[in-house]
Amino acid sequence: MTEGDAAPQFELSAAQQAIFEMARGFADTRLAPRALEWDERKIFPIEVIRETAALGMAGIYVRESSGGTGLSRLDATLIFEALATGCPTIAAYISIHNMVAWMIDRYGDAEQRARFLPDLISMRTLASYCLTEPGCGSDAAALTTRARRDGDAYVLDGTKQFISGAGATDLYLVMARTGGAGAGGVSCFIVPCDAAGLSFGANERKMGWNAQPTRQVVLDGVRVPRALRLGGEGDGFRIAMSGLDGGRLNIGACSLGGARKALERGIDYAATRRAFGRRLDEFQALQFRLADMATALETARVMLWHAAAALDRGGPAARQLCAMAKRVATDNGFDIANQALQLLGGYGYLADYGIEKIVRDLRVHQILEGTNEIMRLIVARGLIGEGS
Repeated sequence: MTEGDAAPQFELSAAQQAIFEMARGFADTRLAPRALEWDERKIFPIEVIRETAALGMAGIYVRESSGGTGLSRLDATLIFEALATGCPTIAAYISIHNMVAWMIDRYGDAEQRARFLPDLISMRTLASYCLTEPGCGSDAAALTTRARRDGDAYVLDGTKQFISGAGATDLYLVMARTGGAGAGGVSCFIVPCDAAGLSFGANERKMGWNAQPTRQVVLDGVRVPRALRLGGEGDGFRIAMSGLDGGRLNIGACSLGGARKALERGIDYAATRRAFGRRLDEFQALQFRLADMATALETARVMLWHAAAALDRGGPAARQLCAMAKRVATDNGFDIANQALQLLGGYGYLADYGIEKIVRDLRVHQILEGTNEIMRLIVARGLIGEGS
């Protein structure tokens, strides 16, 4: 299914079902068996991640003419939900890589596409997205990283915060200020990992997402040729936000995948655990809980598919729908995983059962790609106007 074909739907085509099953098969065989080990030992499994490129998962919605898979945003949500059943952390990093590849395909010139996309799509090059700073997260338009013109190049100075993959990836898409205050003064730059003056902070100690590094990206007089500016001067914030629309769908899908896995484990546990002479799934109270969890999961999935189809069509409400879907999917996903943990009781709290990892991993989804409070703000502004 290509970008131009997408339409709202409530039943997957045979091709889409095959896409999901392919990704779920990879999650079951290559991610799930080692997910707990990667989390415990803080391993970023680069070689396993690179295996997804052979399955078309490194340029999912990069155009076929650029060497990508050319799938729709709706197809992408199926892939990320499936991958996240194996490990939400790894699925989320693959989403970030895909976001950068798409941004270069969408906004890059012919030379940039030819230079960077083949290695991104094969995953010989891994990418990171650099917008957030120590002093500005939700207020991203207030970023202070500077890009000063110096002849036929720019000199970048500043620090980026909470950057996924930082220190282990090969290419950094950096938003920096070339002009005055506000969104209109931001430009976007492609920065290779070996650029002089580029360094990284310590790997952050986190609640979850331990299978991917999170570091500061420090730019100290990093010289970037003008040929590595993505888009025009002042286009950076618009480019960054367009990337995040799809990123929000993907992170919502990752929440669905984690919640789906937690619900599956909860159902299996309730079918085998006995208490007071009966299986847990014979108690009506627990039947109702499972029903509510499944309903919340399906509600979020339908919203996510609807928003993805709107983004594929370029519909006028797409940004608001993506914000709605991200908020509902990440809130519901975390709640479902947390309820599954409760259903398993003390066993749910043990690392060996895997659910406590899902809970830890999904919690950050309510914060990144725009906090869920900012998602509400985007929706509200769509309803009552930007100036409110």
